[in-house]
Amino acid sequence: MSKCDLNFLYLLLLLQFSLFLTNHVQALTSPSDISALKAFKASIKASSIPSWSCLASWDFTTDPCTLPHRIHFTCGVSCSPDSTRVTQITLDPAGYSGTLTPQISQLTHLSTLDLSENSFFGPIPSSISSLSYLQILTLRSNSFSGSLTQSITALKSLESLDISYNSLTGFLPNSLSSLSNLRRLDLSFNKLAGSLPKLPPKLLELALKSNSFSGSLSKSSFDGLTQLEVVELSQNSLSGTLPSWFFLIPSLQQVDLANNSLTGVEIPRPNSGGGGELVAVDLSFNRIQGYAPANFAAFPRLSSLSVRYNRLRGKIPLEYGRSKSLKRLYLDGNFLNGQPPPALLTGSSGISGSLGDNCLQGCPASAQLCLPSQKSNAICKQAYGSGRGRPRS
Repeated sequence: MSKCDLNFLYLLLLLQFSLFLTNHVQALTSPSDISALKAFKASIKASSIPSWSCLASWDFTTDPCTLPHRIHFTCGVSCSPDSTRVTQITLDPAGYSGTLTPQISQLTHLSTLDLSENSFFGPIPSSISSLSYLQILTLRSNSFSGSLTQSITALKSLESLDISYNSLTGFLPNSLSSLSNLRRLDLSFNKLAGSLPKLPPKLLELALKSNSFSGSLSKSSFDGLTQLEVVELSQNSLSGTLPSWFFLIPSLQQVDLANNSLTGVEIPRPNSGGGGELVAVDLSFNRIQGYAPANFAAFPRLSSLSVRYNRLRGKIPLEYGRSKSLKRLYLDGNFLNGQPPPALLTGSSGISGSLGDNCLQGCPASAQLCLPSQKSNAICKQAYGSGRGRPRS
């Protein structure tokens, strides 16, 4: 055989070997991770896995972490740079229905688990506590049930926890504050109850809307939360007086406590320690009594204030019309009386909103701010006594 023929044969063998490697890649992913992924897929009803979905591409005839993905594992799984450990599971919203397998605990290098907008059901397995590297846990818009167990509080690396729009019940874990790196907590639209425990110290956003939390807000729950910016606690059963310290949380910007059973509110003046960042406050649809708090106008960045449909009395503070930051003001549905501040009606303040459904005088129906129309004389007399706008002696 000539030297030319030998070179040709060598090149042919080399090509065949390359093709062999391409089609028979040596498995890189940890066997325990592969086992966990198989269990994860097996716990989901096959009938709920569309042919076009991420899970449909999970074919274990090839290695999950091999790159580039061509036909199998086209999406849903991400791996470490050395392609040995699964670090992320992010499913598409394809309507997957099933439970979350306890074997998820074998994915010990997992940093992100996102199963949002599907139809997972059943409890969150306590074995999830083994995921010490987990930073993002998103189970939003599923049908998970049961309580938020203490196992969640073992996730010390967790930065974002979103289990909103599910069917969780019971109380929040007392050791919730041990989530020392948690920045965002959203458990809105569940069936959680009880009072708020001490909250994680680095929290930026707290969203617990539409649950059954009750009682008054305790200072101990919010102690040390110097970075807290957003508090969303609307549609619960919170009661009592909203204390002044709450509005002096140093970084607080947005507050939504609408649709609760609050009966009072203490509004301090902002100071060097806090209150200067407050931008929006919604206390509507509560049972707040007394006068409209003038101190709201002292918050230098407050642009939106809603205290609609409460039980406020007396005059609208002149300070509201003088505020340089206030742009939206909703005071409708109370028992406010007297003349509105002139600046609100002339439009010089640039404030939109509503002063309607009160007991105001000199608030013309032609003015947008005065809609809807004021309460009848009979209702106002019943609220104030013999004369409209005149409180009982």
